[in-house]
Amino acid sequence: MIEIIDRVTDPAIRARAVARYRERGIALPTFAQMRDPRLVPPAVVKRLADLGLWDLDPLNLYRITWKNEPRERGGLYGGVNYLELPPALTGVPARIVMLVGKWFPTGAHKVGAAYGCLAPKIISGGFDPTYHKAVWPSTGNYCRGGAFDSYLMGCTAVAILPAEMSSERFAWLREIGAEVIATPGCESNVKEIYDKCWELRRTREDVVIFNQFSEFGNAAWHYHCTGTALAEVFAQLCGPRAAGGHGGGPRLAAYVATTGSAGTIAAGDYLRTVAPRVKVVAAEALQCPTLLWNGFGGHRIEGIGDKHVPWIHNARNTDAVAAIDDTDCLRLLRLFNDPAGREVLAAERVPAAVLDDLPLLGISSLANLLAAIKTARWFELDGDDVILTIATDSVDLYGSRLIELAEAHGPYTARQAARDLERSLLGQRNDNFKELTWPERKAIHNLKYYTWVEQQQMDVDDLNALWSEPGLWERIFAQPARWDTMIEEFNAETGVLAGL
Repeated sequence: MIEIIDRVTDPAIRARAVARYRERGIALPTFAQMRDPRLVPPAVVKRLADLGLWDLDPLNLYRITWKNEPRERGGLYGGVNYLELPPALTGVPARIVMLVGKWFPTGAHKVGAAYGCLAPKIISGGFDPTYHKAVWPSTGNYCRGGAFDSYLMGCTAVAILPAEMSSERFAWLREIGAEVIATPGCESNVKEIYDKCWELRRTREDVVIFNQFSEFGNAAWHYHCTGTALAEVFAQLCGPRAAGGHGGGPRLAAYVATTGSAGTIAAGDYLRTVAPRVKVVAAEALQCPTLLWNGFGGHRIEGIGDKHVPWIHNARNTDAVAAIDDTDCLRLLRLFNDPAGREVLAAERVPAAVLDDLPLLGISSLANLLAAIKTARWFELDGDDVILTIATDSVDLYGSRLIELAEAHGPYTARQAARDLERSLLGQRNDNFKELTWPERKAIHNLKYYTWVEQQQMDVDDLNALWSEPGLWERIFAQPARWDTMIEEFNAETGVLAGL
């Protein structure tokens, strides 16, 4: 059966975790505090004023939130970090609004998804930080977030990721002390990662594998933290009564997310509760169109894993699929970050403030942007329509890719920038876009069988329940309320917060 974590399963293991956290001064934030940092204890806030965002200090667990002050060091809390991209840049009248992931520790929101997987196991006695190693299989930022969380939460990380990922990822993982395993291939080679996980299961007793593609803690974190942050931004921009789309004024028209692990897209399940008519759009790489065409291949949009449908993807709640050409993402990476490109954008009357924000978009963020543009064109959205999406990480994590592009194509010129602007941004159309019928949604769900039942030994009854029992998803997403109570009890036993 689908695991619902609502009680302590092994008191002895939990007791060892309490002792470890008491010894190392580790306190765990609640999901409520990650949603609303005003609930963070004042003693924690005071100490954060002296910490850098990436410092390896357990108190930085309290910076797992969309509401960090946008500063590298000493920042506290504020509103949700977001940016709005104007029609002068996007070429569509709809308002495209992106949450900004750079201001999480590690520079990406995956620290939250990883926390949503690891913390419930620790507080319930399912993971022993004095013995177990936390294995983080990933095609990008998830293993970085897992390694960071593991270090702060008093345990050792094992990061598994494709060998062709950017060099920055491998260097940082080794610096933080994680055991690093590189598997063959690129972002699309997920099965190779799974094969390595099975090898570890067979050969090592000291590992617990937190597979982001099947761990519902990933989706639950995004439901509660990313979903509420998106809704808050929309209310701030347009007013709380606008979300439902009734009457005149702004409408929450769509939510767009690339479906690497299908964690981030779970925020759409939350948005459906406040805006029932919102369109939830899954984006993927055109070079590996798994959802769009049941296809396969390799691509260069780092952070998206393909060739399968994640176990935690709620296909019932997915309205459309957009496939993005990875070449367009790489063209925009140069356009947005090279001086020649920025000069061309300025000549097109893109505001200076927007130009300053463009480095906040990494490669998968650019895929989200292009999918949002396709969504606007497909549904013929106008200036009253708002599309919400995510800037998962920033260009800071892709410096080596910019160097590689320069080496491969030569210096970036104004002429090339104009071509890229017209072809890859303003020239985006509604091709490679599918609005899903109900049978097409079920067909996507059924694809899970081949990966998860045949290869990963999941139960076919659970597969059927994820489709036929909507109440199961409600129970999955309701878990953080119980987890918060268990976190508070855990913290009380360690005494760390009381001693600050």
